[in-house]
Amino acid sequence: MPDCLFCGIVAGTVPAFKVVDEPEGVGFLDVRPVFKGHVLIVPRAHVPQLTALPAPDLAGYFGLVQRVAAAVPVATKAQGTFVANNNVVSQSQPHLHFHVVPRTKGDGLRGFFWPRHKYDSDEEAASYAERISEALG
Repeated sequence: MPDCLFCGIVAGTVPAFKVVDEPEGVGFLDVRPVFKGHVLIVPRAHVPQLTALPAPDLAGYFGLVQRVAAAVPVATKAQGTFVANNNVVSQSQPHLHFHVVPRTKGDGLRGFFWPRHKYDSDEEAASYAERISEALG
């Protein structure tokens, strides 16, 4: 999709702090993370929402989401993750994406109110991307 931001990230024409780039999908840091280390995972092909993901692609895509969900706590020293997806309503980009957000008990995240934070610099964002990528092995 020529006007899709996430398709541009997948194609490499839009810059992003990628943590993984595989046939099943691409993971990159959210530019407005709930917490630092917040990753978005998208399928390589333009798929507008979960219900449009072809059945043969489910296992590979969700396997990638699962691997990222395991890597984020290792890389960020979090206790766990919050994994979420919106379909149409509250979907900021019309390209399927799952959020993997690092979580720690007492981090202040309540319900579906997601306060957003910024990285202090591109260098800090790059260091988070590198650590998560390394934790993926």
